[in-house]
Parts: sequence; structure tokens; C-alpha cells
Amino acid sequence: MQGKGLALHVQQEFAEYLKCGRLEHGFLWVQCTECHHEHLVAFSCKRRGFCPSCGARHMAESAALLVDEVLPEQPIRQWVLSFPFQLRFLFASRPQLMGCVLGIVYRAISSHLIKKAGFTRKTAQIGAVTLIQRFGSALNLNVHFHMLFLDGVYTATPWGKSRFHRTNAPDRQELTELAHTISHRVARFLEREGILEHDEENSYLSLEGDEDPMQQVLGCSVSYRIASGPQQGRKVFTLQTIPALEDDDRFAQVAKVAGFSLHAGLAAQAWERSKLERLCRYITRPAVSEKRLSLTPSANIRYQLKTPYNDGTTHVIFEPMDFIAKLAALVPKPRVNLTRFHGVFAPNSKPGVM
Repeated sequence: MQGKGLALHVQQEFAEYLKCGRLEHGFLWVQCTECHHEHLVAFSCKRRGFCPSCGARHMAESAALLVDEVLPEQPIRQWVLSFPFQLRFLFASRPQLMGCVLGIVYRAISSHLIKKAGFTRKTAQIGAVTLIQRFGSALNLNVHFHMLFLDGVYTATPWGKSRFHRTNAPDRQELTELAHTISHRVARFLEREGILEHDEENSYLSLEGDEDPMQQVLGCSVSYRIASGPQQGRKVFTLQTIPALEDDDRFAQVAKVAGFSLHAGLAAQAWERSKLERLCRYITRPAVSEKRLSLTPSANIRYQLKTPYNDGTTHVIFEPMDFIAKLAALVPKPRVNLTRFHGVFAPNSKPGVM
């Protein structure tokens, strides 16, 4: 990283991870009250970046909380929005802008659903939970939104009760219009903030004055490039072990506009609580899977993709120092909430809606 150290919160992440699960760094001594069997439980680091064991624990706890205490027994649809590479880098380096963009995205989708149900914002309410994922399947930095929206809206009856109105699944045209609306509104917001500038041919981000030593690490992770060592700047080495497949999304519920990708093809019905919990576990899963990690004979790190790419790529190969850099890029900045609640699920929502 050209002589610059990693950010302090990243250094702390690695330091705590090296102590995670090791008895010499603290433990609990527990005993069964019936059989008097004793067991030592080592302290965990409880970090959010890349620790597989703490990530798995957080996944199980978060999914159970969402299904048991937050999401009602109504149909739920997952909306997934991914961004152009430049915005992924921007959101990782300036998370306050990511929060503003999330508000824009929520308002666009909720307005679409309320209008589709035949109501207005004054007469209907909707809710969503957003899980902000920072990683892709190749351990690359990929900030994107998984939003669990109610697949319908609530309205108040004359008797003070609430009534749920189901909406139909979005079609390809609706998704394309929504993706265009979101991309246009996000661009306007970034222009007002002085982040996005135009010339005669291109648009580009203006990030002058930002001297964060993590910039290079984040940029290389977003663009699938090597961050350190003699191969710095080159593409990460990949293995294609299966034939390439043609990308056929003619019937998929996905729209792609100007680098934005909006997908809404997965839903859980009101009675499909097990399916909903599996979905919640998927979107709160840890960044790194130990089962897919291995060492090559040349002491490099081989990571198997969860799902092969269309070009046949099944594995990515990292040199040890670059692997450390990839993990460093996945560590969120302090006090950045990666789970957001909107509408009727928000803390300041009106009581008695559900």
C-alpha cells in the first residue's frame, strides 16, 4: 500500500480476529446443573468484517430476530440493487452518502408499490428491512442492498383496524422504469453534493482532498485487481474449470440500467416462514466461507465461488498479502449500521399498523 498503514479500525479487526476463540485470551467456565459436566467457552471477537464464526453467529441471530419479531405473516419480496463500480467505491469510503442513497432507493420503490396498489402515501403505508452487503462471491468489495419489502401495503379501515392489500409481482418493464428512476435520482443527488461532475463526453466522481490510506485497497477490491506486491494493478488470477454459459435473462425479473441492476424475482408467501428464514440467513451470511478456502501447492490462497460465473470461473487465487488486502477492504467503518428499518418497521412508525 505504498508505505501507508491500514486504517486503525482495520488493524483492530485483524488484532481481535487473531484472539477469537482462543482460550488464552479469555473464556467462560460453564457447568451443567444436572450432570455437572464442565466446558470452557472461549471469548469471540464479535467483529463484523470477515470473521467466519462470528459472522455465522450473527447470521443465525439476525435471521431469527427478523422472522420471529419483525416481519409479519404477510408476503415478503426481496429487492436487490447493485451499483456501478464507481459508486461501490464511493459508498465504502463515504458511508454517509450511502445512507442518503438508500433513502432515495426506498422512496422510489415504496412509491411504486403504493401507486401500484391504487393508493397514495397519505392513505397507505409500507415497510422494508434493508441488509447492506459489502462483499461479492469472490471476496471483492461490492456494496449492494438486499431489501425485504412487504409485497403489498397497509391501509386503515373506518373501524381503526389495518388491512393488507397484496400487490402483483413487478414485470420487466416496471423494473426497468424503476431502475431508470433510481439511477436518475441518485445522479442528481450526487451532483447537488458536488460529487458527480460532467464534461462533454463523460461523468466522473470528484473525490479530491480524500487522503484515506485505504483508498487503494478499496479501489483494487472493487475492480477485482491485486492491491499489493509485484503483480499490483493486474487482474486477480481466476480458474475456469467449467464451460462458459450464455447469459440468458429474458425471463428473469431483473433490469439493468447505466450500471445499476435491480432484481425482484424472489418472494416468500405469508405461510412460507421457513423459506423466509432461509432468505434472511442468506442475506445476513458472513463474507468468508471457510469451507471454500484452501491452499495451493505454491502457498497461495484458493477461494471457490459459491456460484460459477457465466464465463466458467469457479475459483479465484490470491497471493497471501493480497488476500489480507481483500479482507481489509471488507471491514466496514465504525458506527456504520448495516441493517436499516423503513416505514412500518422503523422505530418511529405508528403503533397498531400490523
